[in-house]
Amino acid sequence: MKDTFFPKKKVLNVRGKIWVIESPVVMGILNLTPDSFFDGGKYDSMSKVMKQATRLYEEGAFILDLGAYSSRPGAVEVPQEEEWSRLEGVIKAIKKEFPDKLIAVDTFRSEIAFRSLQEGADIINDISGGFLDQKIWKIAADHKAPYVAMHMKGTPATMQQLTQYSHLSLEVLDYFVDLTRQAGREGLTDLILDPGFGFAKTMEQNYELLNQLDVLKPLQALVLVGLSRKSMIYKSLGTDASEALNGTTALHMAALLKGADILRVHDVKEALESITLYHKMRG
Repeated sequence: MKDTFFPKKKVLNVRGKIWVIESPVVMGILNLTPDSFFDGGKYDSMSKVMKQATRLYEEGAFILDLGAYSSRPGAVEVPQEEEWSRLEGVIKAIKKEFPDKLIAVDTFRSEIAFRSLQEGADIINDISGGFLDQKIWKIAADHKAPYVAMHMKGTPATMQQLTQYSHLSLEVLDYFVDLTRQAGREGLTDLILDPGFGFAKTMEQNYELLNQLDVLKPLQALVLVGLSRKSMIYKSLGTDASEALNGTTALHMAALLKGADILRVHDVKEALESITLYHKMRG
């Protein structure tokens, strides 16, 4: 029986330009931080940043996600001006070199979001879903920028003490229903939903949520998953982030089967291979 209830095509409206998402796409991670859990400090010069940006785009990244504030568990606070100093030149350089490519900025601060969009960024990726700084919703709406809302409780420093749920997947669904209503009142309608693997969830809860990812289908929004090289993978395998690519690939396929539209990854080529094989399996 053909599934006609859920639309097969989803769209991304970037400043009035419509991108039709007929197939899952990849968001490549480019961390500008010294302390990110996998590649912190690796891209500490503009030449290294641009070389990596070029590689990620050439490998097929649909979006490049720039992060200047580590959100790993227990991460320390970064002053706003330091976050911006890491971002400003990079946004300008990438947009100059790749004017037709999409850039997301990973921030929960409205001022950083505003400056980033003014400099040419296209998408805001907010780990707090707007609840650490609700001005960010209107800023994204005013710029007609898509907005990635992640599910998290607390802050990166406190989230791992906030893992109590009665029914995890339904609470995540309720969170996004409420967020959609609240952000919509600020004029924000182009939402991408990220269930927040590793954020205020235990290892077991991460796998429970992945297994029930399709609970988000009724919201008919693009769903982003960030699983790449996370501790839910490498701790399960008794290894570390540097050895977690194979496990990441396995979970990417699981996420695709459960309805993921965007894979946020460190390894673009391998994620796209997963998407290719997903399509082969789906016929």
